[in-house]
Amino acid sequence: MIFSCRFLVTVAALSSFGCMGFRSTPEWHRALDRHTDQLGYRNWIVVAEASFPAQSRPGIHQVNAAVDIPEALDYVLGSLEQKENVRPRLYVPRELRSVENDYAPGIDYFRKRLENALHGYEPTELEQQSLLTLLEDANRSFDVLVIRTTTPLPYSSVFIELQPGYWDADAENRLREKIDREHAEKNVRGR
Repeated sequence: MIFSCRFLVTVAALSSFGCMGFRSTPEWHRALDRHTDQLGYRNWIVVAEASFPAQSRPGIHQVNAAVDIPEALDYVLGSLEQKENVRPRLYVPRELRSVENDYAPGIDYFRKRLENALHGYEPTELEQQSLLTLLEDANRSFDVLVIRTTTPLPYSSVFIELQPGYWDADAENRLREKIDREHAEKNVRGR
């Protein structure tokens, strides 16, 4: 009897530690990690509001996250910052700054939380319809990952276009200028 009581106390203690000491990873984290390992330059990630339309095109993957946009965005950006092959370029709907708290209660608080979740990135503002068009165009050739959150606020989705992590716009411009100079020099010599 003493052995079994000690055994039960030990099992209870280990179970308690297991529940408190080790948190299970949410399914959406695992799904995001699986997908982001496959994403590269010109792929997109959308951290979407709750009413974001389900997409039926091949190449669009949707993951449901039982968290709000700032929490999901914080995790997504933290995950991307660990990768060397891509860096995020963020977009938010221009309409977001004009939505009033009277019509969308909680939007003011959301904007403050979103600012903190941006990890210092300065998002580009575009009309939501323009962002959806960019997303549709990208999906013709590239994969898109949509993380649908529980945020019930209009124009609150964050769009992330993946850029090369080791090659930026300045490097690309310098390369193109060099190629143009070499081409022009070759044409001058060829005359």
